[in-house]
Amino acid sequence: MSAVVSLSNVHKQFGALKVLDGVSFDVGRGEVAAIIGQSGSGKSTVLRCINALETIQQGTIDVCGHALHDAGLNRRALHLDVGIVFQSYNLFPHLTVEQNIMLAPVSVKSVPKKEARELAREVLARVGMEAKAENYPEQLSGGQQQRVAIARSLAMSPKLMLFDEVTSALDPQLTGEVLRVMEDLARGGMTMILVTHEMAFARKVASKIIYMHQGKVWETGSGEMLDQPKTPELRNFVGGVSSDQASASV
Repeated sequence: MSAVVSLSNVHKQFGALKVLDGVSFDVGRGEVAAIIGQSGSGKSTVLRCINALETIQQGTIDVCGHALHDAGLNRRALHLDVGIVFQSYNLFPHLTVEQNIMLAPVSVKSVPKKEARELAREVLARVGMEAKAENYPEQLSGGQQQRVAIARSLAMSPKLMLFDEVTSALDPQLTGEVLRVMEDLARGGMTMILVTHEMAFARKVASKIIYMHQGKVWETGSGEMLDQPKTPELRNFVGGVSSDQASASV
């Protein structure tokens, strides 16, 4: 399995605050990697570094054949290969769902509008939102807007998809809608890295789970490691998350 993403001894600081402290891991083609950990452990910063939204002070990052640590990095080429979906949907409110999705293929890849419209319908169908193509974002629920945001990334035919806590602002029903879309993508062979607190989803879908703590990769393994943590830090984290999710479901 060839590595789509490879991090080696990555360090990142914001001023005196060390956020990433020697992070190393690989994600192979078609793999789904879930990054878990407490707030402030460096999870979202890792994603932002993988998409070159943040620069690193030390180490190397290779993504889809792009050396992100190289001063000559072509960021435009990188962003054609990597799609990222954030907690906030970032849809343009004055554009319809279809227009939101057509925008990047037309303006960045010079796709003809007719072809871009067909592409928009295709990716909307993949996320179950084709019927909402003519709606505006304000007419959609949070879960629907997040599914449109995923479709917008898919329209660029990325080799890698990044998801940063995409369900954290949604209620359980809407969370389920979005997770089903992500599960479908995983079954289709999309290489994905997701930051999530949804332990059941991570266990079910992820081929690799990366537990981060204090800016380091603390444990890595399959879903079974959540049942048999090797360290007290992961044991406490899993126990705390389970308690929170149980309370939320009452």
